[in-house]
This record gives sequence, C-alpha cells and structure tokens, in this order.
Amino acid sequence: MTMTEGRVRGAVTESTGAEVRRFLAVPYAAPPQGAGRFAPPRRHDRWTGVRDALTPGPSAPQPRRDAFGALDMSPYFGSGWVRGEDHLTVNVWAPREADRCPVMVFVHGGGFVAGSTGAALYDGAAFARDGVVLVTLNYRLGVAGFLDLPGAPPNRGLLDVVAALRWVRRNVAAFGGDPDDVTLFGQSAGATLVGAVLAAPAAAGLVRRAIVQSGSGLGAFSPEQAARVTRTAAAALGVAPTAAGFADVPDERFVEVVPELGGLDLRTTDHRDPLMGLSPFGPVLARQPAESPLADVDLLIGTNAEEGNLYLVPQGELATSTAQDVRATAAAHGSAGPLVAAHRARHPDSRHGELRSAILGDALFGAGSRRLADAHGRAHVYEFAWRSPAAGGLLGAAHAVELPFVFDRLTLPALRGPRGLLGPTDPADPTGPPAALAAEMHAAWVAFARTGDPGWPPLSRDGGIRRFA
Repeated sequence: MTMTEGRVRGAVTESTGAEVRRFLAVPYAAPPQGAGRFAPPRRHDRWTGVRDALTPGPSAPQPRRDAFGALDMSPYFGSGWVRGEDHLTVNVWAPREADRCPVMVFVHGGGFVAGSTGAALYDGAAFARDGVVLVTLNYRLGVAGFLDLPGAPPNRGLLDVVAALRWVRRNVAAFGGDPDDVTLFGQSAGATLVGAVLAAPAAAGLVRRAIVQSGSGLGAFSPEQAARVTRTAAAALGVAPTAAGFADVPDERFVEVVPELGGLDLRTTDHRDPLMGLSPFGPVLARQPAESPLADVDLLIGTNAEEGNLYLVPQGELATSTAQDVRATAAAHGSAGPLVAAHRARHPDSRHGELRSAILGDALFGAGSRRLADAHGRAHVYEFAWRSPAAGGLLGAAHAVELPFVFDRLTLPALRGPRGLLGPTDPADPTGPPAALAAEMHAAWVAFARTGDPGWPPLSRDGGIRRFA
C-alpha cells in the first residue's frame, strides 16, 4: 500500500467468511518527544522501503486501568502503556476489494488518561466485512494531551484527532475509502472529543457525519478550571507551570502524577466539574461544544440507560449508597435538593444507589448529549438499554456496555466470565447477549455512515428516540 508518507505492508484476515485487509500502527503524525510532547502534531517524515503494519504498535503513556473493581475492563482499556515513540498511529481495516467505500474513524474513550487502538474491542473487521473502511486512532493523553500550559497550544489530544482526520483525507483513498464520506465516531471521552471536533474551525470539511456514544456537549473544562489542574500538577512535579518547565520531565512522572490529581475540587462560581471528579483532564474551551455553532454534519447521538452503574456497581457502591451519597452526587452537578427531587419523581421506586447512578449518568452524559442534540437540530437519537448480567446481575445497561454491540464483538472471550463486561455466560448460551441486537445496532451504524439515516427519524416533538434493548 502506497501512502503520502511511504509504503506499508498489511495482512489479509477473514471475518465471517469475508476477507478483509488490516494495517496496524500506521503513523499519522511524527512521534511527540521531549518538548515536542507539548507542540502541535506535525506530519511524519517519509520513510524508504516498505514499513510493516502487521503488529500492534505502542500507545500513549498512561496508567494501567484494566482492573475496575469487580470488572475486567482490559477489552476496553487495553493492557496499559505499550512503550514506544511512534504512538500517534492509526489502525485500518478495509474490504479486500474496496473502491470509494464510506469511511468511519473511531476515537476511543478512557477518561482522557487511558486507552488505545490496541484494546481488543476495537477490532474493525466487522465494519470492513460490511463494506466500510474503519480507522481507529491513538492520541496524546493526560499531561501531554490535555494539561493546559502557558507556552503550549491547548487541547493537543484534540489536535491529534484533527491531524488523524487530515491523514485520512490524504491517504484513505489508497485503502479504498472515500475521503469525502467520513464519519467520525467515538465513545465516552472519545465521544466528547467528537463533539469538540464538530465545533473546531480547524476540522471544517474533514467530517461529513458524526456519532457521539455516551459523550457530552458540555464536557469541556473552563480555562480557570484547567489552570487549577496545571498549578497542582506543577507543584506535584516540582517544576514551573509552563511548557518550558514541563519539557524535561520524563513520561514516567507524567503517568505517576495522574492519581495525585484525582479528587481536585474543580467547581468554580461559573462552572461545575464536567467530569464529576472522575478525571482532571479533558478539552479546555471558553465555550462548550454544545454552545458553539455545529459543523454541517449528520449527527447520531445517544446514551446508555444506566450509565452511572459502571462507577458504582463494580466497587460495590450501588448497594451501600446512602441518602447522603445521593445528595453529595447531586450537589456536584447542581442544586442538590431540586435535582434529587426531580430524579426521585422520575424514579419513584429507586433505592439510594439506583438514584445516585441516575444522577451521575445524567450529569456525565445525559444532559450534555441532550444539549448537543438540541444544538444540532436534526440529530438521530438512541438509547441503549440491554442489561448486562455482569457483577451479580447488577451492572445493567452501564457505560461502555454498548461497545461490543456496535463493533459486533459479542464473541470476544475476554468479555465473558466472572469478571467480564457481558457477564458469565458462554457465547453460545441463548440466555447471553443477543446476537440479533448486535447485528441490528452494528447495521444501524453502518447505514448511518453510508447514508446519514440509521433507520429511524431524527428527534422531534413527537419522539424519534430509538431504543436498543
């Protein structure tokens, strides 16, 4: 395969009877090293000969996060930091015989501090099988990606996503994709970045459609909040709170400092903490993406019915939450009394843990998704409601449970077992996750990428929300 930067050698694999081409760890930008970790992404130097794209590549520096209470989240987060300088890369899956196919570009989640294209969930063979060129990308995380530093451009992880889209524009035709028919989609932190891309002038003309899975159009930190994180990180590292001060700090220290930044109170007189204390990193913007003019793109957006369960169930907190915990969660999102009363009215029979989960999920994803859909005006909206039997039957339709359905990866062994995201059932067990639902949801994503119509009408006063259950 010949690209603008050089030639690469991939492999041919088989997915449910269809042959697909796979190219792993293809660079879309130069390695961010030293002071370059805090610079805008730049194009990769050309290489001579043929570069192998046969094995997974390195990931952005990050702490290991696969242990999530009672759940094994390694299919979602991957195996942690895979060291190597060339980590601004993409993986590409394409039909064996492809010609101007629709292109889908996926941005992984992980709280802006973890995750990579190496996570097992993000195998794109099912998309290529169904006639799509699927691209997954790595981007800078944590301090290098999102710490707001004087002397450095903000939102470097977001700039990486835009650089990957420019790479797609230059090169995807060589893989059989149509550079004028690109759907950008992401989940969680990746979905919030998708929303930010839609509001970024630098991305104009690079995206035709977008899918926001459990993200938020209200997920950006204000400059004031970001400055608080920067001061704390600089003090913990013993350096000046500037790009020059951080330039010589090794990546290992940036990874080690992430837990030290947890628990910061980032509420201000004008802004709540958009991530409710779960991460101190994210896009830093003067205006939220939902408050900025959206690009002229088709939009598919939705959330899971019990998003907050992921943050309570694996740790045993769904059962132990008290009324005081419910009020504390609500207070972090807004005025505790009215907020608790409003959620109690919608969930009159809920126990404290279930009410806390509902408030948390709405604060992190629901409210911001609604605002983004309203700002767009003609969004196709979905809700994922299939309940995973994991964690003793309590996990339910939690955050991230929809991903195996979207990628049509229900048979991935790591998703099953006593700590699996989809529960303990065997893939062949008829009581397990419904393969028909995965086929339906995956097909809707593919149809949207092809036509802008996932199979149901845009949201209107008469409804229009598609429920997957």
